[in-house]
Amino acid sequence: MILTILSTTIPIVVTLCLGFVAAWHHDFTGKEAGTLNRMVITYAVPLSIFAGTISTSRAYLLKSVPLVIAILIGIIGMYALVYMLCRLAFRLTVSTSALGAVTAAGPAVPFFGPAILGGVFGSSSAIPIAVASIVINVTVVPLTIFLLTLGKGEKAINLPEGSRQSVPGRPREILVAQIKETCKKPLVWAPFLGTIIVVVGIPVPPLVGKSLLLLGGSSAGVALFAAGIVLAAYKVKIDLYTLLFVFLKNIVQPGLVFGCLFWLGIDRGIISQAVITMAIPAMPIIVMLALEYGVAEESAPSILLISTIMSPLTVGAFIALTH
Repeated sequence: MILTILSTTIPIVVTLCLGFVAAWHHDFTGKEAGTLNRMVITYAVPLSIFAGTISTSRAYLLKSVPLVIAILIGIIGMYALVYMLCRLAFRLTVSTSALGAVTAAGPAVPFFGPAILGGVFGSSSAIPIAVASIVINVTVVPLTIFLLTLGKGEKAINLPEGSRQSVPGRPREILVAQIKETCKKPLVWAPFLGTIIVVVGIPVPPLVGKSLLLLGGSSAGVALFAAGIVLAAYKVKIDLYTLLFVFLKNIVQPGLVFGCLFWLGIDRGIISQAVITMAIPAMPIIVMLALEYGVAEESAPSILLISTIMSPLTVGAFIALTH
């Protein structure tokens, strides 16, 4: 057990630190980290998921339906819960509530999934990585952009006469356009294509999967290295809200999923995959959204930084709890 935890978390810490040192030494900049992330999201992770999916048997894929449902409810349910908490309990704006919800509900599976889930579950990690990536990119990210745009429109309406800002496009049109654009991304359609191939029973030569994994296998290391570069660019601001959202993302979300699945008597293997998927830290996209829409611009980088730094401890704890 200890060996499993260390073999999963120590490489994450080392690779993050290497990226951080590279940025501190001015070998890489934040702009170059964006290029590395684009390579990971557009090519490496989709290839890795596709290769892992087509190597999965149809029987195992059908057996994973409860896992799909658990991840779906875990992400969307947490998003709704945190959004309502922000609006009703903390009286935060629509924009701030939406950003807080996606922070607490969206694990950075495309970035950290191959390293964390792959290190624990091996080739079977393709299923939770694919499912979580699709759910995040098709549901909570477009919904967050919709709510951020809606909040931006309300803010413009409330400005004094003569200083109103124009908001391009209607929120609903932006939501539809965002979903269409999302469905074009390889990170979304590659898992679907791989699943169809397995379900239909189309034979794929092993050489195909092996060829795709040459680049796909780089996804974990490059994503973590780029994350280290990004984290080096921000200063930590610790306040109540920062700690609250880190607590919600790293501990509450996987804890709730564990409690619900355990109470329902779900298979231990499914519980382990679902919980560790939820324990993955917050997504880097929260910083981009914060800067784009002018919402929680100081808090978002701090939440991302602390959530990532704490993840080896929290992920290790949930591995010990469920494995």
